[in-house]
Amino acid sequence: MKTSKKGIALIKKWESLHDGDLKAIGLQPKMDPALIWTEGWGRAMRDSKGRFIKGSANKALAYSRISMHTEAQADAALEQDIKPFELQVMRATQKRKKPLSQNEFDALVVHTYNTGGSATLFDLVSSQAPTADILNWWTTRYITGQGSKIPLKGLINRRKDEADLFISK
Repeated sequence: MKTSKKGIALIKKWESLHDGDLKAIGLQPKMDPALIWTEGWGRAMRDSKGRFIKGSANKALAYSRISMHTEAQADAALEQDIKPFELQVMRATQKRKKPLSQNEFDALVVHTYNTGGSATLFDLVSSQAPTADILNWWTTRYITGQGSKIPLKGLINRRKDEADLFISK
């Protein structure tokens, strides 16, 4: 299964291309709620040892490692980046008796792309738990950032959008 245009559009809505410095040509990196520098449509940036570049103190390092400058490059990177998450969702839900709908698959891929995935969410979906249980879990987890226990409005809204896609027909 492959993520549909609807799923890709939801990733793009929440990751959004960033042009933080209007004096510079092209796209610039931004920090996500976990303080990880990202570029394009949410690609986490890494240092020369493969570690995430984190925190405002590493802005210069993030800017020095920019690999995409145009929307076309960001689109191509997203197409490449999403494949492992599609595979992760397929593997995690393969024991489900009823196949995932396209919207269910897309929502799980979008969530996994942002969070790295959740065994609990995959278990709820695979066991075909009641929809209310899945939605309650979905909309109350992965809603904080920067090591905080305080829910962030953007992440609350993002989880709601993902959950809404999951149940849409």
